[in-house]
Amino acid sequence: MVVGDFAIELDTVVIGSGPGGYVAAIRAAEMGQKVAVVERGAIGGVCLNVGCIPSKALITAGHRFHEAQSSEVFGVTAKDVEIDFSKTQEWKDKQVVAKLTGGVKMLLKKHKVEILEGEAYFVDEHTLRVMHPDSAQTYTFNNAIIATGSRPIEIKGFKFGGRVLDSTGALNLKEIPKHLVVIGGGYIGSELAGAYANMGSKVTILEGLDSILSNFDKDMVKIVVDNFKKKGVDIHTSAMAKEAKETDKSVSVTYEVDGKAETIDADYVLVTVGRRPNTDDMGLDTLHLDMTDRGLIKVDEQGRTSVPSIWAIGDVVPGLALAHKASYEAKIAAEAISGKKVAVDYRAMPAVCFTDPELASVGLTEKEAKDKGLDVKVSKFPLAGNGRALSLNQTEGFVRLVTTKEDNSIVGAQFAGVNASDVIAELGLAVESGMNAEDLALTIHAHPSLAETVMDDAELALGLPIHV
Repeated sequence: MVVGDFAIELDTVVIGSGPGGYVAAIRAAEMGQKVAVVERGAIGGVCLNVGCIPSKALITAGHRFHEAQSSEVFGVTAKDVEIDFSKTQEWKDKQVVAKLTGGVKMLLKKHKVEILEGEAYFVDEHTLRVMHPDSAQTYTFNNAIIATGSRPIEIKGFKFGGRVLDSTGALNLKEIPKHLVVIGGGYIGSELAGAYANMGSKVTILEGLDSILSNFDKDMVKIVVDNFKKKGVDIHTSAMAKEAKETDKSVSVTYEVDGKAETIDADYVLVTVGRRPNTDDMGLDTLHLDMTDRGLIKVDEQGRTSVPSIWAIGDVVPGLALAHKASYEAKIAAEAISGKKVAVDYRAMPAVCFTDPELASVGLTEKEAKDKGLDVKVSKFPLAGNGRALSLNQTEGFVRLVTTKEDNSIVGAQFAGVNASDVIAELGLAVESGMNAEDLALTIHAHPSLAETVMDDAELALGLPIHV
């Protein structure tokens, strides 16, 4: 390759190396393309470095600490249980994040994907510049996939820095807060609130809507709220955060409920009110892409933008900001570029929140199904009727199937309870494959297992329940 004043030719260039970018690069390489991925930060993007993966590591550590202190029901008593948070952070960074991102680098190398470090800037629809502080290189491409992800939204009165944290800051604290205020009770806020509550923090959640986790059904959210209350977490809904004032040792948070101002003093305040797409400062204005008012890039069912050579996936396009959605769209875009007849189908896109207990949903809720004109019924099987849940002493929750009255086809499902993130996979397969309740009822499930609740609920949907 010739560098310097000459442009380097590529078949496909992927901008961003998160769960969308690195998957797109590998799949495109598998399809026989000459691929490069441009990354301005760390390989693996937000998800692997400062998002999905490290947050689950802290959630796990919180569970271990909480269980060590509260397992008397099993006859297990531990005295003087302590947590060395520096070791927790070291394990998270070195044994989880570093191993996973190192694995991604290895996979990119294995597939002969070139990694270009620097900022990508589009010159035109077939040319971009990759810039370092002291150098730059021009590349031409046949196709480019934008997979630059998103970043936390900063709100007025809460400038990030010091004791005002975004999600990245909350994941990298040097100490466990005695009191943590969380502004925003969505996925990220509720997960990190639970993690620190399990590690001994006093946690206060301020949510602007009338409920936390508003994307899930109310009966699912109630289980999480009840669990939070048992751990001393205060939840204030319809609360509008106004201002944070810092001192060397604390932060004072002012919020308003029903027109009345209140103030809380805490060690830190975490702001998790949403994320904005990373679509600025890339030269996208030179491409004249069709975009939404929120800065999202409009794409077709294959991920192609209004400019045929430019594609976009993940958090920069409309839809839920989910890592697995980005990976799914990545494969579709890479294969479409390679000439395959593929298109996205979000019918069985799961959503999971790693709270206590976990919440998961796939397909349509009862309300969504009825809004679409479907004649459906719901069946709901409690975890309290499951032997494995009893043996785990985690019986809060249920599995719910949304099935058509005509032929018991499964159009949606929800699971609230222990290991919901794993059990939802079977339910997703059922929705994706167009199965009906009888298909699940006739599938032999191992005993004792949490997955048996799926079989039991399918039998309930058929009017032939055994265990309820």
